Amino acid sequence: MALSRMFRINEMCSRNTLFLKHPLSEMAPSKSIRNFRRGRSEQPKSNLNSIETPFQDVNLETSHLNPRNLVKPLGFTVGFSAACFVGAAIWEYETMRAHAKKMLKKPVKLFKRSAEEVHSRSNVIVRQIQEKWQKLTPGEKVFVPICALNVLVFAGWRIPRLQPFMLRYFCSNPGSKSVCLPMLLSTFSHYSGFHLLANMYVLHSFSTGAVHSLGKEQFLGLYLGAGVISSFTSYVYKVVIKQPGLSLGASGAIMAILGYVCTQYPDTQLGIILLPIFTFSAGAAIKVIVGIDTAGVLMGWKFFDHAAHLGGAACGIMWALWGNQHIWAKREPILHYWHELRGSINK
Repeated sequence: MALSRMFRINEMCSRNTLFLKHPLSEMAPSKSIRNFRRGRSEQPKSNLNSIETPFQDVNLETSHLNPRNLVKPLGFTVGFSAACFVGAAIWEYETMRAHAKKMLKKPVKLFKRSAEEVHSRSNVIVRQIQEKWQKLTPGEKVFVPICALNVLVFAGWRIPRLQPFMLRYFCSNPGSKSVCLPMLLSTFSHYSGFHLLANMYVLHSFSTGAVHSLGKEQFLGLYLGAGVISSFTSYVYKVVIKQPGLSLGASGAIMAILGYVCTQYPDTQLGIILLPIFTFSAGAAIKVIVGIDTAGVLMGWKFFDHAAHLGGAACGIMWALWGNQHIWAKREPILHYWHELRGSINK
């Protein structure tokens, strides 16, 4: 049911929302970002009626759109993606180690139970939060921190003094002086509240099924790695067509989760919220979505960052067909090396 809800909000909002990562495409070249950063009086003019181009006076130069400038982002993409895989494997090991350690200490803990309970009652609010947290599903426990980070970044866009900083580090742009860190930070960045709401609704709907299949560690590794890879795909596309533009949004990472679930469970029936009678398979849905984004890339559509969507979807599909079997299943050397560093478990 969660998978169905996720796709229905996509269909409902496909025409007017920012369900997918979109570019803040070319804007009127009146002032550059560098001039904008120098003085408080040079604030960018907001265009709140357009969720595609909220800023109109940021000059995006094409002189930096050189293929040689992609070397550094490529190295960051490869290094960060590998770090996500290794980090997810180590996190899984630490989770299992903590559980084993807890089971070994369980008999001793019984004698301290009463004292710990008395201490926990001294803070009712913390205890209530812990109880609510324990009731969440594994997918929701992963979703909540991601959503909180996105909301925090969204709040940062509302502070005028922070907007120069946000433009530089929370919008991916291959022509910027800062090209690596924004590839990651832009996946947590939303300028429009409707964009944020739609993306988080979609992520929540798909996270339960994806975490159930992948586990929270592998899910987060795929989500973060695909977010950076989708940003790099957008960089390559903009450099090839010599088209500058700012991009932000979690859609590239979300497309990876969507691509994985729809490929892993192609027979899952999805529906449209306004047409509950009309259903279709997840396998057909991902083909249509990829087809639309491919058409967007070939025809130069600018409302969404279709190249980033394709990069994210490709990550999810590849992971379902190949990566889970040939990469994640062969993580034993990493776990063995980490176990040697950590040593055996002591009571």
